[in-house]
Amino acid sequence: MILGIDHVGLATADPRAAGAQLAALGLTRTDRGVADGYLVACEFWGLPGDPGGTEIELVSPAGPGSAVDGRLAEQGPGLYHLALTVDDLAQETRVLRDRGLLALDAAPCRGARPGMTVAFMYLPEPAELLLELVHYAPTAARRPPGPRRTRTRPEKGSTPWTS
Repeated sequence: MILGIDHVGLATADPRAAGAQLAALGLTRTDRGVADGYLVACEFWGLPGDPGGTEIELVSPAGPGSAVDGRLAEQGPGLYHLALTVDDLAQETRVLRDRGLLALDAAPCRGARPGMTVAFMYLPEPAELLLELVHYAPTAARRPPGPRRTRTRPEKGSTPWTS
């Protein structure tokens, strides 16, 4: 079963500059690691005080032959994938494959975080979206559980760009 959105992946050849842009938005780096099976370096960014919230992952090459090389060469930096947390990686891969998604990995791989296992799938036209299914070992929760932030409607006349 899909439990929620874990993160949104952004491909970049310059994680330092991309991280500075995320910091300017008020996000902080929450974690980083390397997914050896894909040769990608990953930095996870989130809003301070929003435990359990959806994060942004910066994905950059960790060496020649990186899984993100083709994406960067063909399309440049930008939106790379949507990651969904699942309770059973093998079962959800089967379910989604039966629903027409394409499995890109022969078997699940170790993710960029301890206790994180991932499998990539592709949602074909008209969406054409790369999906990452994510499962965390019970002892490897990505962040401490906490209440989700509630969104409030801005006051009349204010904009999200003013404080």
